[in-house]
Amino acid sequence: MNAFDEAATMRKVYRRLMPLLFAMMFFNYLDRINIGFAALDMNKALGFSPAVFGFAGSIFFIGYMVLEVPSNLLLHRVGARRWIARILLTWGAVAAATAFVVGDKSFYFLRFLLGVMEAGFLPGVAVYLTKWFPVRYRARAVGGYIIAGSFSAVLGGPISTVLMTYANGLLGLQGWQWMFILEGIPAMLLGLVTLRVMTERPADADWLDNAEKQWLEATLAAEREEVGGSTHFPLLRVVSDIRVWSLACLFGCALVGIYGLFLWLPQIVKSLGNLSNIEVGFLSAAPPLLGVLGTFIISRSSDRTGDRKKHLAFVYGMSAIAITGSAYAPNPIVAYALLCVTGLFIYAGNPLFWSLASSFRTGAAGAATIALINTIAQFGGVVGPWTIGLVRSATGNFRYALLTIAAFLVVATVIGLVMRVKPADDDASVPATGPTART
Repeated sequence: MNAFDEAATMRKVYRRLMPLLFAMMFFNYLDRINIGFAALDMNKALGFSPAVFGFAGSIFFIGYMVLEVPSNLLLHRVGARRWIARILLTWGAVAAATAFVVGDKSFYFLRFLLGVMEAGFLPGVAVYLTKWFPVRYRARAVGGYIIAGSFSAVLGGPISTVLMTYANGLLGLQGWQWMFILEGIPAMLLGLVTLRVMTERPADADWLDNAEKQWLEATLAAEREEVGGSTHFPLLRVVSDIRVWSLACLFGCALVGIYGLFLWLPQIVKSLGNLSNIEVGFLSAAPPLLGVLGTFIISRSSDRTGDRKKHLAFVYGMSAIAITGSAYAPNPIVAYALLCVTGLFIYAGNPLFWSLASSFRTGAAGAATIALINTIAQFGGVVGPWTIGLVRSATGNFRYALLTIAAFLVVATVIGLVMRVKPADDDASVPATGPTART
């Protein structure tokens, strides 16, 4: 009989790690999307056209892509605690500095720099979780911090627009400037907290007893052995793996919708009626709030069945249908309702993606695999915001921009249905085991 309760051990790990990771993810996502709320006033104050704003939203992802793989490899070398703390400190500083942009060039530069400083954060945390959560617990663990992005989108609108409204003019700064400053500082504080409280691996955890440490280390070591974590794995093998490219293309198409839609959501909502900034902030909270519900339901269903890819195809297919309906809605109320339905499904794919990406390999090969997948996928962040800006400038409305997003989501759906997630038969070092390897 075991000297400990496995489920109780994992609950202890979850309670210890998730609050900090949740807070990191909350401010990570907030510092990405808050330019959407700033744009309600900033664009007019600085004379930014929709095309300028869209390009600034996209250039973030170019910086992110440049440093993604090197950052994740450095995390594997120097340790998650120190590297994630560095990311938090530097991205928070750049996010706060965005308050002082004076034109399009400085706006482009700081958004690019924000991507550079943040590079490696999401895949780095995904790699970190492979050191703590066995495969059968991993989707819920990933969902536990990924869902913070939805909460950030839910609370970000009201928080950002309230700051913009009531801090406007304080110390001679406009409300959107205070918003950037006050939402950048928490990331820097979290960097300091991470250095102090984050535990690198179970063997270092003084909050676990010896039996719990031994079981967790042994279980994770056995899983690493099953997927080749203790063997040398050439980087070329990672690059040539069709699973990497399939999953990256799928998530890249999804990111066209995720970032294209939600960076522009405040302005889309604003276009539906004569609304104040605070009203826009609260109305923009409903789609991601429903996304929280969708994430819980879909993640649990995925863990229960062991399937990832069909669940991914389902959520992106439903998103495509809803956003197409919104583009052709007969009135603003129906259009808004269908945007809410889009939010219900489109966020739910994130934990499935990270669970699947982290199941391919472990160790250094796992870090490189996750980073490469996420790097390729960021083309969606480059395409989405800029495309909407260009289409908005050219047509004066959002209909064709929404249809463009729907087309990419259809492609993501098709890839989800046909992609292979098991390793090739001749890839003996990466056998298909565990629930996350099922087709």
